[in-house]
Amino acid sequence: MCRIVLDEGHRPSRQPQCHLNSNVQKVVKKEVVMLLDTRIIYPISDSEWVSPVHVMPKEGGMTIIKNERDELICTKTITGWRMCIDYGRLNQATRKDHFFPFFINQMLKTLTRHSFFCYFDGYSGFLQIPIHPSVQE
Repeated sequence: MCRIVLDEGHRPSRQPQCHLNSNVQKVVKKEVVMLLDTRIIYPISDSEWVSPVHVMPKEGGMTIIKNERDELICTKTITGWRMCIDYGRLNQATRKDHFFPFFINQMLKTLTRHSFFCYFDGYSGFLQIPIHPSVQE
């Protein structure tokens, strides 16, 4: 289990949610329902920590389109939306590890010895880290 340890002197933070338009609200609702259904999250009404949600576009690549003056322009295509939670305040209050991440050259050196690689998305990686019950709030 992962245990989050707060630095001394930090108080819980309740950040307000910015207004979301109806299309973005649908994306957030769909993500939250999916997280509830998979039991990655559960409802709580009295948490002292509240972080806002942001929705970012998933870019699918580049395409050529005509603008209003019949000129061909290169533009990015959006294939969907990604919900992100802004844990900035929680990260500021969390005691930092003394373990540094790999440098890119170390990672590449390690990866070159292998023939097959696997990609894990957020649901099969990051969101499956259990948080110790005593600090789940």
